[in-house]
Amino acid sequence: MLTRLGEKFTHLFLKFMPDAFVFALVLTIIAVLGAFFWLDATPLKIVESWYEGFFDLLEFGMQIVLIIITGFSIALSPVIKKGIDWLTRYINTPGQVYFLVVMIGMLLCLVSFGWIVITCVLARELAMRVKGVNYPFLVACVYLSMNSWVLGLSSSIPLLLNTEKNYLIEAGVLNTMIPTSYTLGSMLNLSMIILLVIGAPLLMYLLIPKKGDIKEINDLMDNQQFEKSNTIKEEAASLKLPFKSWSDILNNSIVLQYIIATMGMAYIIYHFITKGLDLNFNIMIFIFLMIGLFLHKTPMRYVIAMKRSSSNVSGILFQYPFYAGIMGIMLYTGLGEKLAQILASFATVESYPFYAYMAGGFVNFAIPSAGGEFAVIGPSIIEAVKAIGAGLPEAEVESMIARASLSIAYGESLSNLMQPFYLLLVMPIMASGIKLQARDVMGYLIIPLVVFFILQILMVLWIPL
Repeated sequence: MLTRLGEKFTHLFLKFMPDAFVFALVLTIIAVLGAFFWLDATPLKIVESWYEGFFDLLEFGMQIVLIIITGFSIALSPVIKKGIDWLTRYINTPGQVYFLVVMIGMLLCLVSFGWIVITCVLARELAMRVKGVNYPFLVACVYLSMNSWVLGLSSSIPLLLNTEKNYLIEAGVLNTMIPTSYTLGSMLNLSMIILLVIGAPLLMYLLIPKKGDIKEINDLMDNQQFEKSNTIKEEAASLKLPFKSWSDILNNSIVLQYIIATMGMAYIIYHFITKGLDLNFNIMIFIFLMIGLFLHKTPMRYVIAMKRSSSNVSGILFQYPFYAGIMGIMLYTGLGEKLAQILASFATVESYPFYAYMAGGFVNFAIPSAGGEFAVIGPSIIEAVKAIGAGLPEAEVESMIARASLSIAYGESLSNLMQPFYLLLVMPIMASGIKLQARDVMGYLIIPLVVFFILQILMVLWIPL
């Protein structure tokens, strides 16, 4: 029954789901209409807000691109290939592939959602080696596995609440920091981790499509774009001159590359000694770069690996500014704050986590960035919670704010299953040289969305911190 239902949703998405760029354009128009008719914002104000936000995600977009290509380049190294070859001795059925990919992806993304690139590479390589893997369904498994990031070490909202002199404290919305023991280390969050790390692989295992509907990776490869190429080592060797030269010696110098990589590793050790487990985007990119230098050994091999890794990132480069423009409309016209205020106005001491969760999920369609979204709706939700908790002990109000903030984060993360913004992080690797679009994937995620929506709502309402 679940399988048949999943197939129906997949068919609907194939029929109606546009490309991720078209999705961004439609959301832009919806945001414009909302600001114009609801807030009476002038057309000039809306266009100015759109432009003002248009480039707000440039740094984030470049970080995402670097995460993808540096992570992918590591995966192209001989060491990783040998590791995946070893793994496939024990993973030899499609069901095992789906289960393993979701579980490993969930565990990796607890460290950082940027580590989804490792899951992408593993999944793609397993699909090449194991017969009968439905590739669009496997891509859906990878995308679902990213959902755990909001529970882990790089979850932006809990980390913000625990940051000294954060903008909420500076604005007087919060009186003090909220420690991570109230958020990431809470019973609620630990229970959510168990739900996703164990429950998500089991659910996707139950949703495996019928054998007759399988589209294997080989069936989807674009033969005009994809062809077997030389190994990176072979290509580097082919670029050498037919006579001895200093340029070739430098291009293929292991010593030169290892000196630079050793310098980088020294800084990485210093970073974690002095700053603790600070896994921000920049240090992750730096780690991926240094590991890639070590694994590929010579400058020329690394250049070739990065060139191959960079071949399919155009979607991020030109689409992220459009999503940032939507964020600008929501932020600078006050549309996002207005939505949060309306949802918060219905909340009571029993129901406020539900409305915070719904606000996080709904606004995420227009602002697909947890930190950016929280900056827009967080203050309104927190002020509403403080009003609801007036007269209660300060520690209890602090606990309520932590629960509401977690609820926003959970809702924001789960609603990504309905919108393709972060699928742009997966597709450069999973769809490289393959005829695959968002509409081929998203339908498989509707049942997981509904199941985890129900379970997460019950958990944010009833499980104690």
